[in-house]
Amino acid sequence: MTVYVLTVQCASRRGIVAAISTYLASNGCNITDASQFDDDLTGQFFTRISFVSETGASLAALREGFAEVAAPFGMDWAIHDGAHRTKVLLMVSNFGHCLNDLLYRTRIGALPIEIVGVISNHLTYQKVVVNQDIPFHHIRVTKENKPEAEKRMLDVVEETGAELVVLARYMQILSDALCQKMSGRIINIHHSFLPSFKGANPYKQAYERGVKLIGATSHYVTADLDEGPIIEQDTIRVTHGQSAEDYVSLGRDVESQVLARAIHAHIHHRVFLNGNKTVVFPASPGSYASERMG
Repeated sequence: MTVYVLTVQCASRRGIVAAISTYLASNGCNITDASQFDDDLTGQFFTRISFVSETGASLAALREGFAEVAAPFGMDWAIHDGAHRTKVLLMVSNFGHCLNDLLYRTRIGALPIEIVGVISNHLTYQKVVVNQDIPFHHIRVTKENKPEAEKRMLDVVEETGAELVVLARYMQILSDALCQKMSGRIINIHHSFLPSFKGANPYKQAYERGVKLIGATSHYVTADLDEGPIIEQDTIRVTHGQSAEDYVSLGRDVESQVLARAIHAHIHHRVFLNGNKTVVFPASPGSYASERMG
């Protein structure tokens, strides 16, 4: 049976869960996993529900029927086909650790996405990408051609049908217009030394200051490129006995893992935007393997 995922966000009030569960039960659906959260500060309610249709109801029919349930509550909702593989467009510059990690995870089925293309402002990873039968788009970016370059990027997004853009260490600042147009559909990764260590060689700066924790942050992209709503973070300890090169190596490992987990959460509809923050529901015990295999 097909697994469906229902996501709902709306103003919190009595009867939401009852209305949802009554609809699903009356339409022959069995709930297999459910998470919910009430934000007292914003007054918003969030829920993610996985379910199967034991009567074989179509996605279109389920959506049509649920619209009547959602209307009185003013729900922002969606019902997703759990087997759908999100179309993802990767963007990279000259650091390839995240790109290579995502290509590998996708190839072995650990990250159930469809990589529809890779955009880069360099040719460094062209052969790596093309050898995996993935379209490679070289779009050079300069101060003079930035508007034209971003138009070409958007053309690639539309041509490929990309549902998500991932900045896998893409070292160019996107314009406000592009960020707004793709709001909630661009994920970035960077080291977690901001705002302390900016610019070139942040790991060297951290080493010189005797930092004891190295971390990475993955977030949605906004006009403030490195300050969008955070999806995933992690850290790893370092010691005085390690070198600046060790910091870089360990940092790359953390960045790759954090980015992959952020994408995993997004494609399985576990992330909700909540103002400047996110609500991220964890994968339930025993569900990661089924999510992993799509």
